[in-house]
Amino acid sequence: MFDKFFKKLKTKEEAVVKEIDDSRLAEVRAKAKEIILEAKDEALKLRTAAEEETRNIKAKIIEEEKKIASQKGEVESKLRELDEKSKTLKKAKEAIEKMQEEAEELLRNRKTKLESVASMTKDEARNQLLRQVDKELREEKAKKIRAMQEEVKKDVDEEAKQLLVDAMRFGSTDYVVEYTTSKVKLPDDDLKGRIIGKEGRNIRTLEELTGVEFDLDSSPGEILLSSFDPIRREVARVSLERLIKDGRIQPARIEDTVNQTKEEIDHLIYKAGEDLCHRVGAYNVPKDLIYMLGKFKYRFSYGQNMIEHTLEETKMGVALAHELDANVDVVRLGCLFHDIGKIVTEDEGSHIQLGVDLLNKYNVQTEVVNCVAEHHEDKPFTSIESAIVNLVDHVSGARPGARGEDYESYVKRMKALEDAALQFDGVDRAYAISAGREVRVFVEPTKVDDESTEFLAREIAKKIELEQTYPGVVKVTVIRETRVTETAK
Repeated sequence: MFDKFFKKLKTKEEAVVKEIDDSRLAEVRAKAKEIILEAKDEALKLRTAAEEETRNIKAKIIEEEKKIASQKGEVESKLRELDEKSKTLKKAKEAIEKMQEEAEELLRNRKTKLESVASMTKDEARNQLLRQVDKELREEKAKKIRAMQEEVKKDVDEEAKQLLVDAMRFGSTDYVVEYTTSKVKLPDDDLKGRIIGKEGRNIRTLEELTGVEFDLDSSPGEILLSSFDPIRREVARVSLERLIKDGRIQPARIEDTVNQTKEEIDHLIYKAGEDLCHRVGAYNVPKDLIYMLGKFKYRFSYGQNMIEHTLEETKMGVALAHELDANVDVVRLGCLFHDIGKIVTEDEGSHIQLGVDLLNKYNVQTEVVNCVAEHHEDKPFTSIESAIVNLVDHVSGARPGARGEDYESYVKRMKALEDAALQFDGVDRAYAISAGREVRVFVEPTKVDDESTEFLAREIAKKIELEQTYPGVVKVTVIRETRVTETAK
C-alpha cells in the first residue's frame, strides 16, 4: 500500500518537475532569440560603419593620389625650368668670358696705341692712368663725404645744439678772468727797511717760514711775492699785510703771524672744498680729497679759477648725463676730480697721472678714475661718461673769456694752424681767424676743383686734429673762386 502511494507521489513529482523545466526552457529560448536579434542588429550597425569608413578612406586615397600627381607635374615643370635656366646661364657665362677676352684684347691694343701715340713707356702710361683714377676716386669720395655730412647734420645738428644749450644753461656761473699777481702795497716806502730788518733778519725769516721770495726792488710802493705754490703765496701776502697793519715786524712776531695765517688758510681751504662738494651734490667724499679740492680756491689755469671751472663743468656734465641716460654719479665725480692732479705738488708727472694716482690711493671707483685718465683723450674713451667729462671740460675751458693766454704762445699757435693748411697741394694762402677757432683756406682754382674742396677741407681738419693742441674746436673753411678781369680801352 505504501509502495503504491510512494509511486504515485513520485510520478506526480516527476510530472511537476517536467512542467517546470518546460516553462523555463521556453523562457530561456525566448531570451536567446532576443539576444540573437540584438547581436544581429549590432553586427549590422558595425558592418554599415565599416563600409562607410572604407568608402571615406578610399576617397582620401584618391584625393592624395590626385595631389601627388599634381605635385609631380609641378616638380617636372620646375626641373624643365631649371634646365632651361642652366642652359641660359651657361650661355651667359660663355658670353661674359668672351667679352672679357675682347676687353682685355682691346685694353692691350689701347695701351700699345697709347704708348705709340704719346711716346710714353708702359710705366709712364700706367702712372698717368693711376693719377686719373686717383682724381676720380677723390672726387667720388668728396661727394660721398658731403652727402653723409649733410645727412648727419640734418638729423643731429638741432638736437645737439639744444642739448648743449640746455647743459650750458644749467652750468652758467659768474666768471671774471683773474691773473695771479701777488702784490702787497705799502702805505710808505720807509716800511721796506723795517720789513728787511737789521742785517736782513726779518725778510729772511719771512722767506724761510713761507717759502716765498720777496722782491722789494721791482716796483716802488709795492712788494712782489714769487712762488710756484699759490697757497704759500697767499699765506705770505696775508701775513705781510697783517704785520704791516700791526707795525710790530720782528722775527718772533713774524713766526706767530705766519703760523696763525697758515691755520686760517687751511680752514678756508677745507671750507672752500666742502662748499664746492655741496654745490655740485657730491657727498661722502674723503676729507683729504675735500681739502685738496679746496686748494682750487687759490689755483688758476690761464687766468681761470679752478673752483669756478670745476663748478661750471660739473653742472654741465650732470645736465648732459641726465639727457643721455648716462651714470650721473660717475659724471659728477669725474668732473669734480678731473683736474685734482694740478694741485699735487709733492710728486712729478702730468696732472692726469697725478690725479689718477691720488684717486686710486683713496679707492675711488674705477669708472670715475677712468673719466679723469681720459678727459684729455690721452687714452681712448671707455664709457660715455668719460666722453661727457671730456666734452664739458672743452666747453668750459674754450668758451670766449674763460681763459687767458700769453701773446707768444698765441702767435705760435696761429702760425701753426696756417702752416698746417699751406702744406697741401693747391693751397694758395691760409689765415687763422677768430682767435684760432677758424682757418680760412684759399685754393688755386686751376689746381683744385669744386668736388675736391670738400675732400681738402676734411684732410686739413684731420691734420690739425692729429698734430696740434688747441682749445675747443677749429673750423676749416676752404674757398675756391675764379676771377676774370678785362680792360675797356
